[in-house]
Amino acid sequence: MEQTKTYPKLSFITVVFNNKENLRKTINAIRNQKYGNKETIIIDGGSTDGTLEIISDNKDIITYSVSEKDSGIYDAMNKGLKAATGDYVWFMNSGDIPYDENILINVFKEFQNGDVYYGDTEIVDEEGNSYGNRTLKIPPKELNWKKMINGMVVSHQSLIVRRNLCPEYDLNYKFVADIDWTIKVLKKSKNVINTNVTLSKFLMGGYSRKYTVKSLKERFRMLCRHFNCISVIINHIKLSFIFTIYIIRKRKLL
Repeated sequence: MEQTKTYPKLSFITVVFNNKENLRKTINAIRNQKYGNKETIIIDGGSTDGTLEIISDNKDIITYSVSEKDSGIYDAMNKGLKAATGDYVWFMNSGDIPYDENILINVFKEFQNGDVYYGDTEIVDEEGNSYGNRTLKIPPKELNWKKMINGMVVSHQSLIVRRNLCPEYDLNYKFVADIDWTIKVLKKSKNVINTNVTLSKFLMGGYSRKYTVKSLKERFRMLCRHFNCISVIINHIKLSFIFTIYIIRKRKLL
């Protein structure tokens, strides 16, 4: 492992519930990171499937863990933030992994003093098969909070954020607290760095995707709190048109 103690301390925060095999993949990927100045925090929602055995087997690299019922994924993520002691936090939930073992070394060698580091995301399935990087939401060349009117333009797993800029997730949102959180972070950030690389591999699926309609309604209400509602409506119409064209073209390609 490369000596990186002079680099910022990085807190990996992993949230899990009854997902032992995917947790194993995430922990192994964190273990294999050649970045030395890191800690690993595991927040478990009271699993009964053997997840606790995975946590116990990896105590040598887990700095902090807890297993108890929570009020949902965002409540668990708040617990992770409270336990974190790093200069930066990186949410890497069960099944998600850093892009490769050198990614943190490369980022912190090239860029210093960022408030937020961001990059692209590769989509994978549970077998590790790649579906390429995200297609419709390519990270913007320059990221600020106003770009978030388009939704999560940068995957949450590809954001590395200075810890003292992190608010708690708003538990009034069941599906889109991550977008709200990112907007709040970016509003406070002065130095947002595009790493121009793929930072993470994201396990396809996700909580909000299981409740698409409810998620979209909540997202609209949340965006109206940060932006002018007329602008949000116009932007949603534009995004719907782009999505429709994409689907039509994709079907033709198939």
